[in-house]
Amino acid sequence: MRPEIKYPDSLKRAVNYNEKKVQSGKAVLLDAVNFLKKPDELNIHEKLNRFQDLMVLNDRAEKKLIHLSLNFHPSETEKLTPEFLKTLSQEYMEKLGFGKQPFLVYQHFDAGHPHVHIVSTLIREDGTRITTHNQAKDISEPVRKEMEEKYGLVKADKKQNAQQQEQLLSVSAQKVQYGKSETLRSITNVLDHVIDKYKYTSLHELNAVLKGYNVMADRGPEGSRVYKNKGLYYRALDENGQKIGVPIKASSIYSKPTLNEIEKKFTENEQARKKDKKHFTTAIDWHIKQHPGSLQEFKNALQKERIAMEIRRTDTGFIYGITFISHEKKAVFNGGDLDKDYSAKRILERLGIEQEKPQVKEKSQEQARPKNKEAAKESVPNEPQPAPAQHTGKSHSPASTPPASEKTLTADNEKSAGNADGLLKDTGNSLQEIMQPQQGAEAMDANLKRDEEHRRKRRDQSLER
Repeated sequence: MRPEIKYPDSLKRAVNYNEKKVQSGKAVLLDAVNFLKKPDELNIHEKLNRFQDLMVLNDRAEKKLIHLSLNFHPSETEKLTPEFLKTLSQEYMEKLGFGKQPFLVYQHFDAGHPHVHIVSTLIREDGTRITTHNQAKDISEPVRKEMEEKYGLVKADKKQNAQQQEQLLSVSAQKVQYGKSETLRSITNVLDHVIDKYKYTSLHELNAVLKGYNVMADRGPEGSRVYKNKGLYYRALDENGQKIGVPIKASSIYSKPTLNEIEKKFTENEQARKKDKKHFTTAIDWHIKQHPGSLQEFKNALQKERIAMEIRRTDTGFIYGITFISHEKKAVFNGGDLDKDYSAKRILERLGIEQEKPQVKEKSQEQARPKNKEAAKESVPNEPQPAPAQHTGKSHSPASTPPASEKTLTADNEKSAGNADGLLKDTGNSLQEIMQPQQGAEAMDANLKRDEEHRRKRRDQSLER
């Protein structure tokens, strides 16, 4: 049995989250403890009012709610009948200190393992608040172990259980195919696991974690309206890291993981993760010595210690960054933030791996130049192709030889084209710019032909008179 405890701010969101599951057939209300009516007789207003009547008794408390889940191993599905789940839920809540509190128990069917959700309030009838300090560690953990022994439940081995949970959470393309509601549910499950538990200090670091579950936070292009308004979408990814399915607005997710809310965590996480540095550096130093010369073996070795490594490359494959994620410590670090010896460059040097420096200039020249005839046609549609480029000792800019038909230009046209060609030699611009003199010459030639035709008609009319 694995309990997960949260303390939400909104009563309506906590209750509606479960009620919507009931309406869609993905959950049932199993029990309503310390309510005046049976579960199936309660309407939504009576459920909310029961909690609100207690919550108003304490104005000082910042946190007044608890929303937890009890998660069980898939092998226990058959024995976890509704009555047994009610018994387990009531006993757990009583031993946690909520025996006299009203609470709702919902059984959910939308995951790969049996689990229930429980909603209650922290405010007692006398207005005092149930303490939550170290509640999970000091109270819930001993209760969990006691109940596992008492009822013969599968014990929640911390490491194995975490790995199983991570595998279950990962969003698959198959889930996304079911549409927006299924995508929303899958992404929400991942965010619930990551947003409040992992220590990240930037959107990039958050995405380094989310991508492990085939999810990403997306602000859109820099010039877009979403980006300018500090909006945020969450997207599902396929096995190749490509976006699939319907984008989900952060504001439409139950926990509201908007950009503003996430950015509030950056400073807090910066301090909280400092104590985890040693965990990373010790593991990295050890495995560099054990696996010299192989980045993949180094990565695989870290993976066995539940440290994931995200490698960032340019389009040409040049490695320019490494991010480390510890699923045990729930912490994220860019290599250089650990220390200069853990930057991408130094990691490769310490492994004895050399990589060629990217040819920036050659690459930019190659990008500016069409790769084939079809590319040239697409870049300048319906225009004649230039002759092969000629190079001189002083310049590397391509020059075009005008077609033979242009040799018959009038003196004015030749002067205009010559001026344009001279300008091109000074600027040395791209293929489209090279074609501009031809476009200008052709336009001028057409104008001259129209003038000549007009004069010819006037002359013919004069002769007829």
